[in-house]
Amino acid sequence: MESKKQPVTNIEAIAIPSAQGSIADSVAQTPQIKPAEKIGIKQPARLWVIVLLLGWMFDFLFWKQSIGINFALFSTLCLLGGTYLLFAEGYRPVRNSLWLLFPFAFFGVITFLRQEPLTIFLAYAFSVFSTGLLANTYLGGRWFQYSLLDYFYKFFWLIGSMINRPIDFFAQVRKEQVAKDEIKKLLPVWGILRGLVIALPIVACFASLLASADVVFSQKLGDFFGLFSVGKIAEYFLRFVLIFFYAYLLAGVFLHTVSRSKDEKLLGEDKPVIKPFLGFTESAVVLGSVTVLFFAFVIIQFQYFFGGETNIGVAGYTYSQYARRGFNELVIVAFFSLVMILGLSTVTRREKETEKKVYSGLSVGIVALVMVILVSAYQRISLAIDWHGFSRLRIYPRVFLVWLGVLLVAVVILEILHKERYFAFAALLASMGFEHHFQPMLFLRWQINTFPCLYLLRHAKE
Repeated sequence: MESKKQPVTNIEAIAIPSAQGSIADSVAQTPQIKPAEKIGIKQPARLWVIVLLLGWMFDFLFWKQSIGINFALFSTLCLLGGTYLLFAEGYRPVRNSLWLLFPFAFFGVITFLRQEPLTIFLAYAFSVFSTGLLANTYLGGRWFQYSLLDYFYKFFWLIGSMINRPIDFFAQVRKEQVAKDEIKKLLPVWGILRGLVIALPIVACFASLLASADVVFSQKLGDFFGLFSVGKIAEYFLRFVLIFFYAYLLAGVFLHTVSRSKDEKLLGEDKPVIKPFLGFTESAVVLGSVTVLFFAFVIIQFQYFFGGETNIGVAGYTYSQYARRGFNELVIVAFFSLVMILGLSTVTRREKETEKKVYSGLSVGIVALVMVILVSAYQRISLAIDWHGFSRLRIYPRVFLVWLGVLLVAVVILEILHKERYFAFAALLASMGFEHHFQPMLFLRWQINTFPCLYLLRHAKE
């Protein structure tokens, strides 16, 4: 009998598919590594040349120079250099971003036209702030919708980009050059160094012969080598390091503008950063209690608030004592009232329309009473100015009170319109208004020129 051939079992054919399946499953379950963000600069050499030139301009304008018009000039050069780079790379700003050029130009001019210390400090601060804000919103233009958290977040990332983004960009360019096999086309650094080593003794020999042949050339050659004394070399090295340091920071700013200024998503836009957890009843009790307290304080102290000179005569206070008594406390009350309204607005649940209206009404009531308190504080400082005359320490709080009141009114309007997100924009405008409004030395000069005898008499009594 012919034996039947048994079918041969292919073990590998059975095992391999299962192995392949397990490998495929493991690959599918392995988290994929997200590739590094690519920075869209087509001509890296253009970036390095611009930032190095700006770094050299910083050294030229500020080395052993006092700060003045050179700050505005250097800021303008940075803006023009960055704009040229971005336009050359195909990045155009949106229209809303261009509004930031107005505060940049205004405060830049103020830095060298004014001499008052606080005004100059605020002008420097707002000029730098406007530049940083433009770098954060160049391609998006939604800076007026930034919340306070957005400002902190955006400027935090800007500082981080100034530190690490140039390194990332250099690594990206190097990787692309390796992939394209373009490393050999770069500048032959080692060849240049070897050539310099060979040329140095030859040039030195010819220089010595020429110096022996001409006295004037010998003197000029000595002056040239005098530039390379030990002290000069240390100075040149420090300046060289500073040039590269500022060029590095500016490269980080420009790269940040390219990659992180689109404003695609803002914090708290889709869902609140802090989910409201406080009930409407609790918040209403807090606001109502504060309203009753402020109302009672205003009613009881009304004559004391607005008695002016009559109150001073009855109570026996001098102008200085009356002006200083409780002024700081009143300003602190106004400030923390603003913080309380903003804080409760963030954490309070207001689901029904009635709850929203009641909350807005309580907020309006508190702000109205705080405005009366601010008027009282303004009255106090005005009495001191009327009697003792204008000075910086008297003008600072007076102008501050005006713009704090404006900000409180803006907060109420935003609360009624349910546009609380725009508070940071309102605060920014109020801060800039304070700097623009603040002109104490002009007030002082006007008073001296208009009433010189009265001014001298009052200061003599003081």
